[in-house]
Amino acid sequence: MSNLIVILNVFVIVGLVVSAILAVHFEKLLSSVIALGLTGVFAAAEFLLLHAPDVAISEAAVGAALVPLIFIVTLKKLGGGDEK
Repeated sequence: MSNLIVILNVFVIVGLVVSAILAVHFEKLLSSVIALGLTGVFAAAEFLLLHAPDVAISEAAVGAALVPLIFIVTLKKLGGGDEK
């Protein structure tokens, strides 16, 4: 049981790091916002694994849902934001 938790924890941390790097690396803003939302999902999963469900719920609501939604609405109002 402990081995499974360690493997899951490593998977979530690697996913968190990879999605954060992708959020910075993408040239298109919408792709970066989606990767940022994925980073929030991985952070919420890590908080769940660390036995902090209240923080995980807050991170899922704000970091994985609300912030990307605000960024996407802003990009729509600005006309997409991708001139490349």
